[in-house]
Amino acid sequence: MGPPGGGKGTQSKRLEDRHGWRQLSTGDILRKAIAEGSPLGQQVKATMDAGQLVSDELIMAVIGEAIASPACGAGFILDGIPRTLVQADALDAMLEDMNCPLDAVIEVRVPDEVLVARITGRFSCASCGAGYHDSFQKPKVDGVCDSCGGTTFSRRPDDTEETVKGRLDVYHQQTQPLLKVYDKKGLLTVVDGTQSIDAVTEALESALNV
Repeated sequence: MGPPGGGKGTQSKRLEDRHGWRQLSTGDILRKAIAEGSPLGQQVKATMDAGQLVSDELIMAVIGEAIASPACGAGFILDGIPRTLVQADALDAMLEDMNCPLDAVIEVRVPDEVLVARITGRFSCASCGAGYHDSFQKPKVDGVCDSCGGTTFSRRPDDTEETVKGRLDVYHQQTQPLLKVYDKKGLLTVVDGTQSIDAVTEALESALNV
């Protein structure tokens, strides 16, 4: 768990590659269900095509289907889910029914001001998609992509300071309260997300005793 831009996705993918635990990201799961055309996937597609938000009930059903798949036999990492107390309650009930309790909840903690700087400084090569940052990862030659030599770059339209602060406000209001819940259950470990990527990975593995 952690705020948008805090590194959850990057670290989840690293743990998946190192230990074989399946990274389950809500967006990826929904897209996969749609692509496979399963009955649940068809429901998700119909909902999204109608311009409606996918309900918590449908999200949990798709996640439950993913957890039950052979791909999650070695374990799984929930990346970006649950986001609300309602989702957390539904997740607890579902995992209890599956006899598959959570082993740990890890918060990758990063201050808001650091996140704003991280996200608003991101840009990528328009040709190959290689990622860069105004402060942390500039191209070796200004204006030229290290990977493909392209000279055209782009920024995500939602990576503005105003948008990022809005996303952080939603996180603090809806998701952050979950941390207290998991802390009371003795599941929560906090990791400093301002460290280097390698240092954060090491801290995560230490917290998980691997």
